[in-house]
Amino acid sequence: MKSLQALVLIATLITSVAAFSQDNAQANNYLPFLTTGKKSVLADVQILKKAQIPILKTDISGQVGYALVTNIEEFKISKIAHQFGRCGNYEYLADKELSQEKVYQELQLVNTARAQQVTLYKPFNIVKSDRIEQAISELQADNIKQTVLWLSSYPTRFNKGQSPNEHIQPFIDRVKVLAQNYSHPFEITQIAHASTKQKSVKFSLTGKTQPNEIIVLGGHLDSINGWFGTGRAPGADDNASGSASLVEALRVFLAHNIQPERTVEFYWYAGEESGLLGSAEIAQTAKRENKNIKAVLQLDMTLFPGNGANTIASMSDFTAPWLRDYMSQVNKTYLNITVLDDKCGYGCSDHASWHRQGFATLFPTEATFNSVFQQIHTDKDVVSSVMSFDHALIFSKIALIFAMDLSQQSLF
Repeated sequence: MKSLQALVLIATLITSVAAFSQDNAQANNYLPFLTTGKKSVLADVQILKKAQIPILKTDISGQVGYALVTNIEEFKISKIAHQFGRCGNYEYLADKELSQEKVYQELQLVNTARAQQVTLYKPFNIVKSDRIEQAISELQADNIKQTVLWLSSYPTRFNKGQSPNEHIQPFIDRVKVLAQNYSHPFEITQIAHASTKQKSVKFSLTGKTQPNEIIVLGGHLDSINGWFGTGRAPGADDNASGSASLVEALRVFLAHNIQPERTVEFYWYAGEESGLLGSAEIAQTAKRENKNIKAVLQLDMTLFPGNGANTIASMSDFTAPWLRDYMSQVNKTYLNITVLDDKCGYGCSDHASWHRQGFATLFPTEATFNSVFQQIHTDKDVVSSVMSFDHALIFSKIALIFAMDLSQQSLF
């Protein structure tokens, strides 16, 4: 009887995969991470309600909910988020139910972070820098294109795939080349995680006078196809584009041989598509170690000009008011583009991990969330005529200004 029950369970799982996957032939490769247990997640309340998943507790704002979900429900959240033009909208906490005290603590982090961002606000003025203007002029759209083409040539960068780190060392090798003439202290490392076998990449430039004050720039390096990650996942827009925009900003920063006053850290995160896995652990570690992180920039999807040329979006929820004002001044001083305010709900990208730990975040992205590229998380997320590398270049400019300006100025 037990053998029969086991066979029925396996058959059910295979049927579920077939229903949710776009490539059924590869479904059996992913059975090991399908479980009948419940996971603890924080997710956007609107998405949980639409998915008809019981919300066990919410934060004070009523925007973030704690829920227990099965694997099927986890990917149902992801599916509905895509219908909203979003990505994910949940943060993985643990493969078990949390105690009431722990749930309260996790949600209290959201409440505290929101209050902190208001008190952190300080007005300031950006002074135009000839050096920054010169650096911006050296950014090249074709370099972003070459990095996107290379990253999206991998069949998948799925964090739960059979080779989740196949692209990691080659990526590091490419970034190392950029630093071969840099004469100041730097370090490039792989970061192992407890929640995923995939590793994150960190490139750190040590600050000269204020090394304990840190400016963070990041984007996720993983990709996914469908709700169970089967099939080809080139992920050109989501998120080879944001990763490549960061690489190009780093290239010019290093070419100017600048030692920043503050430490600048570039991250390419693991497992964003499975619940912000890499960034959550990194942000938690930073909070636990009392890291003095002054500002965090997230780049996720930079390639599709959904609202038109020279028009981007900036998320106003779960980001810092002072950094949004900073973005406005950066635009007036250097960019002269149109920036549309939008909201994406909790957990739509890695900035949420940092925000929940109390760090100031900024999340500009390619378009408002009802106008982003609609083929993400499919095998059609490839470089095509609808993509614009000039559009992606805008985000390299933002990242470069963010790194050069915030690491030098007395804004804090």
